[in-house]
Amino acid sequence: MNDSAARLTEELETSEDGLWLEAFRRGDREALEQCYRRYYRVVEGAIGTILGLADRETVIHEVFLRLLTEHEMRQSFTGPSLGAWLATIARNRAVDVSRRARREDLVSEPLDRAGLTGEGWDDGTTVARLLLDRFRSEHLPPALAPLFEARFMREMSQREAAQYLGMRRTTLAYQELQLRRRLRIFMLETAE
Repeated sequence: MNDSAARLTEELETSEDGLWLEAFRRGDREALEQCYRRYYRVVEGAIGTILGLADRETVIHEVFLRLLTEHEMRQSFTGPSLGAWLATIARNRAVDVSRRARREDLVSEPLDRAGLTGEGWDDGTTVARLLLDRFRSEHLPPALAPLFEARFMREMSQREAAQYLGMRRTTLAYQELQLRRRLRIFMLETAE
């Protein structure tokens, strides 16, 4: 560690004002690195009971990425405790992620009850099956086909599907959003 980094570490450990705060607000790389090293566990602890491991890691890194990239966010810190401020930001983001996951589950339940997912098709859902087959063959991009199979046909949760497909849950969620938009457009066009 060079002298400058040692000085910043010392300032960070003893106070959250003065030179360190100026360096933090202007986005100094060393100040932000020290912030990450010092407060990673604080942020992790603040959201540990709200989210599972994969989502927890995603939220932690979102918070620190925002610190790196958003000047306005760094400017909004007014004190007195950087740890408490970061914990609050992370907790709020974790609650948002948790609520969104619950909403996704609520949206999936009616599809499951209607028999629009899984292998248990009965005669009453033949039309739905034909529509999904048509969507799959005519409108589903090949890159999204594995996601379609995992989420809609095998009824995997986002976390299970992400692990099965070897991708981050956030990437899967983004691709699923694209897939749902395509499916919605297809269904609206078919209904006309």
